[in-house]
Amino acid sequence: MSFWRMAVLVGVLYPMCSHGADAVRIAFIDPISGTFSATGTNTLHQFEFAAEELVNKKAGVLGGRRFEIVALDNKASPRESQIQLKRAIGEGIQIIAQGNSSAVANAVTDAVRKHNRRNPANRVLYLNYSAVDPALTNDKCHFWHFRFDAHAEIKMAALTDVIAKQENIEKIYIIGQDYSFGKAVAAAAVKFLGQKRPDMAILGNELHPIGRVKDFTPYVTKIQSSGAQAIITGNWGADMVGLGKAIVDAGMNVPIYTYYAAFDGVTATMGKAGKGKIRLVHEGHYNPVPTKRLRDYHSAFKAKYPDHDLSNQRVYNVIEILAKAIDKAGSSDPLPVARALEGIEHTTLGGERVFMRREDHQLFQPLQISVHTDEGIEFDGDNSGFGLRTEESVPLENTLVETTCKMTRPQS
Repeated sequence: MSFWRMAVLVGVLYPMCSHGADAVRIAFIDPISGTFSATGTNTLHQFEFAAEELVNKKAGVLGGRRFEIVALDNKASPRESQIQLKRAIGEGIQIIAQGNSSAVANAVTDAVRKHNRRNPANRVLYLNYSAVDPALTNDKCHFWHFRFDAHAEIKMAALTDVIAKQENIEKIYIIGQDYSFGKAVAAAAVKFLGQKRPDMAILGNELHPIGRVKDFTPYVTKIQSSGAQAIITGNWGADMVGLGKAIVDAGMNVPIYTYYAAFDGVTATMGKAGKGKIRLVHEGHYNPVPTKRLRDYHSAFKAKYPDHDLSNQRVYNVIEILAKAIDKAGSSDPLPVARALEGIEHTTLGGERVFMRREDHQLFQPLQISVHTDEGIEFDGDNSGFGLRTEESVPLENTLVETTCKMTRPQS
């Protein structure tokens, strides 16, 4: 099937939103159907809410222009993402937001780089809010890509600091999704555990197909049989729900160190069985809430979307920082906005300082290590009564890492 025929069919299924002539449109390219639809739909609502609450209900940008989020379903597929990117560009959208799956991000960043090189009069800006393959701001970095989440190595450095302190853990098992992100998580875990706890035995380092495992029981049986005293996983979305369910069903009583084991069904799945066992590294704050501004924002989101959660707090950073950069640039065109984003500093809704490093377009921010519990919870997950409560905080200065990025900047 030709690209244009496929694009027409996609347009019939997911028509573009109507928009005002002066709207700053942002294409949200992520899964709205398929295995990871719960994650994508939840995040879409967070983008829509942030745009309305933090920009549109205020002065807008550039003297009154609104943000409009245009949802384009990529079904978590790199190929479909490239189709949706071409569609967005054809519709005149110059700002792309994507985050779910580093496999998709690698395809999108390559396509954006190629398009901008070939079409200097019609460039686009890529805002990566969640794809954390370290390569994206290292060897694959380029001027048009900006990442708003800490990458996999930064997060694992923080997580292994916690693990290294647990003297009772001598044997650990690593399991993850078989693609660039899952491999990056595993490599970082091996690297940092080797440095911080060379005495710790890694009993398994296993990758499974992403989005295709219906029953994780065989994997959990293997982990349980190994005698592992802890688990590390970067699983997210439906794969984290499935893994969590199998762990609960097996009655495993070991700590689980994670990147994304919360919300989108994971919190409810783990419930009481996960209390005090699951720890997650993340940006932002859930419980306790550090500022009135964040509490009010979180409460308003839950009032509008009672069946969803503020799972990606970096989304409101994307929207506020983008708005700040557009106003600073005096334009919504990609080149001046990208220049304004380089080195930009921002204070988040939670009162934390973050900044976008010019050298590699990686946002640096404080990180939290939180525990799954029902104690001290003001904002829960999945309406389950359980949520994340911060146990340790990692200051921004302790998250800084070197980069291999060699960036070429356009002159005009």
